[in-house]
Amino acid sequence: MIELDNLTKVFDTPKGAVVAADHISMSVPSGEICILLGPSGCGKTTTLKMINRIVKPTSGKVFINGEDTTGMNTQDLRRNIGYVIQQIGLFPNMTIEQNITVVPQLLGWDKARYRERARELMAMISMEPDAFLKRFPSELSGGQQQRIGVARALAADPPVMLMDEPFGAIDPINRAVIQDEFLKMQQELKKTIMFVSHDIDEAIKMGDQVAIFREGKLVQHSSPDDLLAAPKNAFVESFLGEDRTLKRLNLVKVHEVVSDEIATVSPGDTLETALGRIDDYGYQNAILMVNDQRQPVGLITRAKARTTKGYCRDHFENVPATVTLEDDLRKVASLMFAQDATWLPCVDDEGRVYGQITQRAMTHHLGSRFRAHEAASRNPDSAVKE
Repeated sequence: MIELDNLTKVFDTPKGAVVAADHISMSVPSGEICILLGPSGCGKTTTLKMINRIVKPTSGKVFINGEDTTGMNTQDLRRNIGYVIQQIGLFPNMTIEQNITVVPQLLGWDKARYRERARELMAMISMEPDAFLKRFPSELSGGQQQRIGVARALAADPPVMLMDEPFGAIDPINRAVIQDEFLKMQQELKKTIMFVSHDIDEAIKMGDQVAIFREGKLVQHSSPDDLLAAPKNAFVESFLGEDRTLKRLNLVKVHEVVSDEIATVSPGDTLETALGRIDDYGYQNAILMVNDQRQPVGLITRAKARTTKGYCRDHFENVPATVTLEDDLRKVASLMFAQDATWLPCVDDEGRVYGQITQRAMTHHLGSRFRAHEAASRNPDSAVKE
């Protein structure tokens, strides 16, 4: 959907020519988010602005859906590209409805259509239309204004969106909420998005692809998982930080690591049975007790099963935590640390036990990518054959 072909920008300054973007070539498939990431002054925002010609390229081409934009009318080009900036840029003398519908009106939409579109978008960004559409930007919080900025960019239903640090000025709590809402919208809308950020955690969370820039050059362009597992050089590795293995926790879902083998007991089983299953399955501390619907209702500890007689229903402890198949490993690790646990039960959408996830399985999964990368680095020929 978006293709950059040797895109270059050279600024003339009193001290001479400055290359802000140096022969940038990359593509973003339809429906994906590509995060442009790098230190200040690396060329990521200049590259973004050349796509809608806010910055005129010195050389190179931009293709959108296969069409060379070089000869396109600048206004037509911009009206078909949604644009969101950190400073939001709402028109202060216009109502929220007027702000959202600026581009549809310029495109000649009739009044009923663009007003309905405004209401639809307000619902999409979780803001009540009747409560906000007639207000002015000054009557909204910063986070609310940023949501309106996103809605305005989506108003004419553009296939492409450009976003320049759109959530950077928002406090961490609201930023996380807006990021989550935006990702939910993206699952439905499937826009093709280029998104400038300075936050590696945001890039990993939001991006299908991440492009790392340095001094005007594109250094690495890959999926977040590949980026973290196999940084191209020392600069990328240092930029990602020493905790890049931990950052991968955000990318891996429980269903990728979970084992469907899990020992359980029922409330009517004896503690002797529970102890036998703990020993048979190699659990160190406890076994899960489930009801007739196979939902977790308690834990039988090894200590209790070893020292007490009776039935599980009379001697169980509460289950400290469960995880779902769609939880990420960062949440799992946090729960394990908080509960001093080495494993947690995993449940499906109906709350029934699906399996278990263990610390050992998590560390093996995370480490396997790094070990493969190191092996490929030592023996490039084998990596090519694979």
